[in-house]
Amino acid sequence: MKPPNCGQGAIVKRPSEARGRTESGWLHSRHTFSFGDYFDPDQMGFRALRVINENIVEPGKGLGTLEHRDVEIITCVIEGEFEHKDSLGNVSLIRAGSFQSISAGTGISHSESNPSNSNRLHFLQLWLTPSADGGRPCYAERTLGKEARSNALTLLFCGQPREGALEIRQDAAIYRGTAGRGHSLAVTLAPAHHAWLQLISGQIHMLGQVLRHGDGVGISNTSSFEVVADDDSLFVLLDLT
Repeated sequence: MKPPNCGQGAIVKRPSEARGRTESGWLHSRHTFSFGDYFDPDQMGFRALRVINENIVEPGKGLGTLEHRDVEIITCVIEGEFEHKDSLGNVSLIRAGSFQSISAGTGISHSESNPSNSNRLHFLQLWLTPSADGGRPCYAERTLGKEARSNALTLLFCGQPREGALEIRQDAAIYRGTAGRGHSLAVTLAPAHHAWLQLISGQIHMLGQVLRHGDGVGISNTSSFEVVADDDSLFVLLDLT
């Protein structure tokens, strides 16, 4: 789903406190865009980006079996351990700092849970609409290790794999960004491209806006911008057509 383009040189901020909420006792979710029982016709996504959910799952709890098709799902584990099982036969335990991608294609069933009896699970999940429907469902994980650079953008997923990135079925590039207090990162976009930045932790300022944990911004008709960290910060940056 592609909402109307922003105006010339526009930046659209989605504050953390304005997000939708789901509270079920064991699941605490914040929804940047409409999702599940939370619906706002003015918040239906940004370009190919359809969902940004920040979830906290209490110890020993899980989401059960979920079925998807024709969606690209990216998961960033922030804290704890994320247990994944799917109809392709994959069984994985993904730890903090690692990433997962599911290209649902013609259809996949999977479960998400917190296997710990004492620690909570905290993760960020993004959904993108694919460039075309169908295709064989695929699953992949990205553990950065030594690739997890400081004060840098690290390419994680993209439509045309490069720099060790994993492929997704969308003309987009997804980066992990880190900046220590006082550091800055320069971001350059190709002509007619757009960007979404979602702040996971810390505080930054950019294009006249201050962002704190949970804030996000959509950027259009801007060829370049600078991200300046007011505190040690972690974020996800999406380059979108």
